[in-house]
Amino acid sequence: MAEISDSVWNDGIGAEDYRDAKATYHAAIFEQYRLCVEMADRVSARRNLANTFFLTLHTALLAFLGAWLSQEPHRDVPVVLALAALLVLLGMCVTWWFTIRSYHHLNRGKFEVIGALEERLPARTFVSAEWRALGEGRDWRVYLPLSRVERWIPLLFAGAYMLGFAAAMAL
Repeated sequence: MAEISDSVWNDGIGAEDYRDAKATYHAAIFEQYRLCVEMADRVSARRNLANTFFLTLHTALLAFLGAWLSQEPHRDVPVVLALAALLVLLGMCVTWWFTIRSYHHLNRGKFEVIGALEERLPARTFVSAEWRALGEGRDWRVYLPLSRVERWIPLLFAGAYMLGFAAAMAL
């Protein structure tokens, strides 16, 4: 716990830094910091919404395909049409994967800026201390970064689509 306490407080900032003109300066930094944290939270919310959209879309498509294929054998579907559908589905998976990657990079940049702003504040609770408390994402038993998990989901859907296509072609 002392390790976290050491990473929370910024030794370079003290009460004397909040007098007179310095107080106005630090108030401006804090306001920018607050805005950056709020924007990082909004990006995370948009990221969650994008994942919900893609997950709903793929789940609905799988449900539709399952219902359609369960009616009767569909050997009369041309291979070209099935392959085109597979390519569209795989394209959606690739789009989802790149969306996740983009949000991950955007958040990483935002947290670097937040960390730099915390260097000017008396406490570095958000980036430095919290990240250290979570083991910096190194031990999955302490904290498993969401981006590591969510990147696998589009790949799992892509694998399921390819296996389904291979099974359909084998019939």
